[in-house]
Amino acid sequence: MAGLQNEEHLGPTPMGHSTRIAAVNLQGQTPPYSVDHDQDQDHLQDPAAAHQKAGWRKFLAYVGPGFLVSLAYLDPGNLETDMQAGANHGYELLWIIVIGLVFALIIQSLAANLGVSTGKHLAELCKVEYPKYVKLCLWLLAEVAVIAADIPEVIGTAFALNILFHISLWIGVLLTGFSTLLLIGLQKYGVRKLEMLITVLVFVMAACFFGELSYVKPPAVDVIKGMFIPKLSGQGATGDAIALLGALVMPHNLFLHSALVLSRKIPNSVTGINDACRYFLMESGIALFVALLINISIVSVTGTVCMANNLSSQDTDRCNDLTLNSASFLLKNVLGKSSSTIYAIALLASGQSSTITGTYAGQFIMQGFLNLKMKKWKRNLMTRCIAITPSLIVSIIGGSSGAGRLIIIASMILSFELPFSLIPLLKFSSGSTKMGPYKNSIYIIVFSWILGSLIIGINVYYLSTGFVDWLIHNNLPKVGNVFIGIIVFPLMAIYILAVIYLTFRKDRVVTFIEPTKSDPIIQTSIESGLRKSEEELQMHQVNYREDLAHVPLPE
Repeated sequence: MAGLQNEEHLGPTPMGHSTRIAAVNLQGQTPPYSVDHDQDQDHLQDPAAAHQKAGWRKFLAYVGPGFLVSLAYLDPGNLETDMQAGANHGYELLWIIVIGLVFALIIQSLAANLGVSTGKHLAELCKVEYPKYVKLCLWLLAEVAVIAADIPEVIGTAFALNILFHISLWIGVLLTGFSTLLLIGLQKYGVRKLEMLITVLVFVMAACFFGELSYVKPPAVDVIKGMFIPKLSGQGATGDAIALLGALVMPHNLFLHSALVLSRKIPNSVTGINDACRYFLMESGIALFVALLINISIVSVTGTVCMANNLSSQDTDRCNDLTLNSASFLLKNVLGKSSSTIYAIALLASGQSSTITGTYAGQFIMQGFLNLKMKKWKRNLMTRCIAITPSLIVSIIGGSSGAGRLIIIASMILSFELPFSLIPLLKFSSGSTKMGPYKNSIYIIVFSWILGSLIIGINVYYLSTGFVDWLIHNNLPKVGNVFIGIIVFPLMAIYILAVIYLTFRKDRVVTFIEPTKSDPIIQTSIESGLRKSEEELQMHQVNYREDLAHVPLPE
């Protein structure tokens, strides 16, 4: 996005050449790019029409990555944490959602800019920059984040199967592995139609909550106060706030978005790169604004229903132990007897669509850090088998209530994991070693680092104070407390030291490479949107990755 770039570098050099970075591989060679002969002929035949191409049509050419990533902001983990926040604290934690999604918009845009400007995604840059053992740890933490994000999908799908077919929760957990493999297998028969169907089902649930919102009519003043006045009161408010942040700002999404933008063909010109960044920002803004409205409506509906004075004893019990499995009563005013069925279908779609994004993120992480590629079904099977294990144990022992608490724990793990993908992203996108003169503006650097530091600080504070409080008030014998302290306190110190190391370590590997100088006339033609010969197209077509082109995005 043009607003995130230094304005002084947006123009061409005095010789008329662009200094925008080209997409290069680690050996300094430009990747191969395909040429659209038909489109080139169209430009040759009617250059004026090509130059005046409608802005919305240009925008549609970049649509896909942002909306695919945004599905992760509507997954079962978000639903669970939103409903817990509304049931336990009413509207008081709405400001967390606003801040979380504003921050998500910023860092998702930074991730997209990083991919567009460097031709490499975040995992690949981490592999180049960090020492062997550091990048190995970052890879393991990224894989843990993918698995933690997959746990809510497993449990949410199991809940949906339980509601629809009345099967035991633990059997539903086992079936989730097969259901996702089936879904991925069906992609080759029409992935865009399949993903469109899933998206429609997810938005059906959103429409249901919007309808319920208009029925219960939450007090507008209280909702606005909750959105803009920070407040953490009541038991467990800090934990619920961290879980909300973990469900909204997910580490694996940063790896995913920086890779997905590379599936688009972007001209090697100042105008082409800035247009791509702006369009990706617009797309992410639209998608995350919709996600913001949906998340706010879920919290508001839950808070209004569960805080009502005339709540029946049955609904009071449900609100006190609210899980995805029992939440369909929140929609009964709009949907009546069919509320549980429609809710379960939408919950099933939410879990499956989020699983697709998690599978792609895991694939890019493995390819970037290890240069290792796996077939999608193998990758999904591995991740799903690991995620099923804790979900299966908890569902057998703790039932629906225990499974709901596991979703909250998984969201908190994601929040604690965030610094290990966020800090590299902020450093890479703010430094000249990776972005050259096109690093973030000083305003974006300051704002993003302040927000990132606040989130990391809250995590560290909660991690330390929460553990100390538990250590003081638990019923374990003193010997047990000492033993646990000996194990946990060093781990907390390692966590803090790792964050400090990533923050203050100076980036050493320079991956920014000046593009090849070209004829000023050709450059002017490229920047004006006109293209001439196939040779020129091959010279100026950049940031397109053949190895990422198979990602099924809408065109």
